[in-house]
Amino acid sequence: MEHPASPDDWIARSLRAVWHPCTQMKHHEQLPLVPVSRGQGAWLYDRANHRYLDAISSWWVNLFGHANPRINAALKDQLDTLEHAMLAGCTHEPAVELAERLSTLTSNTLGHAFFASDGASAVEIALKMSFHFWRNQGFADKQEFVCVANSYHGETIGALGVTDVALFKDAYDPLIRHAHVVASPDARQAGANETSADVARRALDHVRSLFEARAGRIAALIVEPLVQCAAGMAMHDPSYIAGLRALCDQYGIHLIADEIAVGCGRTGTFFACEQAGIWPDFLCLSKGISGGYLPLSIVLSRDEIFAAFYHDDTTRGFLHSHSYTGNPLACRAALATLDLFESDNVLAVNAQKSAKLKAALTPLADHPHVRNLRQCGTIFAFDALIDDPHMARTFSRRFFEHGLQRELLLRPIGTTVYLMPPYILDDAEIALLATRTRETFEVTLGEAR
Repeated sequence: MEHPASPDDWIARSLRAVWHPCTQMKHHEQLPLVPVSRGQGAWLYDRANHRYLDAISSWWVNLFGHANPRINAALKDQLDTLEHAMLAGCTHEPAVELAERLSTLTSNTLGHAFFASDGASAVEIALKMSFHFWRNQGFADKQEFVCVANSYHGETIGALGVTDVALFKDAYDPLIRHAHVVASPDARQAGANETSADVARRALDHVRSLFEARAGRIAALIVEPLVQCAAGMAMHDPSYIAGLRALCDQYGIHLIADEIAVGCGRTGTFFACEQAGIWPDFLCLSKGISGGYLPLSIVLSRDEIFAAFYHDDTTRGFLHSHSYTGNPLACRAALATLDLFESDNVLAVNAQKSAKLKAALTPLADHPHVRNLRQCGTIFAFDALIDDPHMARTFSRRFFEHGLQRELLLRPIGTTVYLMPPYILDDAEIALLATRTRETFEVTLGEAR
């Protein structure tokens, strides 16, 4: 009788056969992979049945816990009905219903849902749509894009053009069509007696100067509303987004809201843009929209955008596709996710849970090695003050390893520790997350002393 492979065997096989994402594979010579075998609620379990609190929602996607019974049931039902059909020349109920419900959530300001599989693809779709819109309207010179300093919008070649994180783009620089980069409204830049709104005003002045000089050639500006996640959870005042909307209207430039990470309730409202009282021209969703179950992304746009492509001439249409566009299983997972928001009063409950987590993390604010303890909705972050350059470079990996030893799955961005847990934590899990985050931080710092 053949015996099951041990966890160590499984890890060794993975290192030989799987090229892991966003990973220097050589680091796994010292830092073992976590051999995840199952998930339940907020917890992941390895082959030895050790558990880990998924405090980053598995790269920000898992909103309502692993193996959520209601999402599971919706998927099982869909699986017995329709697993997939091409969306070119065909349609199906899950895609139609999802598009309609998302439009309703924008007060029908945005609609015409265009489906894709991942966030970077959604960004590229929005960029292509903007460029093609202007060409169809007779403004072929509007071919340039604008992004915010330190922004991240994906790692495909087109998305890298509007990403300003050197780690991801420098190696591919010869392949990239670069965007204009404007100042970040990151509230951590506030000087003495300044507010986050003051920083936002300065950043908007930079945008205005660029628009004055290049508006005739700029198609769109793309922004992550309220939180630049991969920049180390850089948070900004909602007035920045409202100001961008006003400037884009004034100068005839599209506003693309990348809500791939910050949408679906992460910032306290379902769409982050709601806190600025505006709607963009394009809104990109992914990650949490399917509850973390299946790859899905969506671009929503305004009626006037859609109308510019509606024509007898095929070449004026938006000719973009992939084989699994609007996959019924992914759409059904998204519909089940929206059902949970409606039935469980999720946004209000999230506010209560976030208040408890904020209170539990408050002692960190006085820690001599902590700077900028901050929160936006269900996103929490703080910056570690580390003088040793080598320690700063390895901080994230060491923190990750020490967190695993304390039943936490946490993955800092550089020296920024962040928490983005699923929405289902109970009081005991909230207390555990706060206490063990502090313990992990202390142990990791101790290695530098």
